[in-house]
Amino acid sequence: MAGLFGGQQPGGTNPLFFKVQAMNARTVLIGTGVLLVAVAALLIGMQLYSGGQNFQGSAIEPSPPAFNFELQRTNGNSFRLDEERGKVVLIFFGYANCPDVCPTTLADYKKIHENLGDQAADVDFVFITVDPERDSPEAIAQFVTAFNSDFIGLSGNGEELQPVWDGYFVARQKQESDSEAGYLMAHTPRVYVVDKAGFLRLTFPFGLDADAMTSDVRRLLAEEPSS
Repeated sequence: MAGLFGGQQPGGTNPLFFKVQAMNARTVLIGTGVLLVAVAALLIGMQLYSGGQNFQGSAIEPSPPAFNFELQRTNGNSFRLDEERGKVVLIFFGYANCPDVCPTTLADYKKIHENLGDQAADVDFVFITVDPERDSPEAIAQFVTAFNSDFIGLSGNGEELQPVWDGYFVARQKQESDSEAGYLMAHTPRVYVVDKAGFLRLTFPFGLDADAMTSDVRRLLAEEPSS
């Protein structure tokens, strides 16, 4: 019986059959190779994408220069953010009479400091008041250093602090309360993370595990600072 190509059956020696078979095989191999290359490229792309997305906190991309500020410390010296280049700086806005969020955040600061060990010397743990009416520099420093003597508490008057609050888009609102502490302050409960080059890289939402925050801080410490 004649084959499909006008010659013998595939078991015969029709050269046209073998030529077409070879062409089909080549096409399959080429197609398979293209598919494998595409899959490999996709996998590599996924790895690169995930590699750039593995911060535990909320990454800010592109990262803007962190808003610079200068506030007085209780020892009479000033704290200027732009003088802390080469360090990772954690910034939280709160107040000394805060019943929950602020002490919890400072407890997280303490755990991060402990987790980092010797690397903690390359990190500034900053706490800036949102309640200058009650938080004198001495009061805020006493509150903060109760958790760790290395922590930096900063205060000032409203005119000094307002640009800093605005620079980090910090919301704050006085709320009347029957508590012994008097009024409460509703405020943004995020930690702002500035890298060694002075860029605002991340924020940590309230409730993020201290170990997760430590991991992000270690990543930033390992980076080479770039201007």
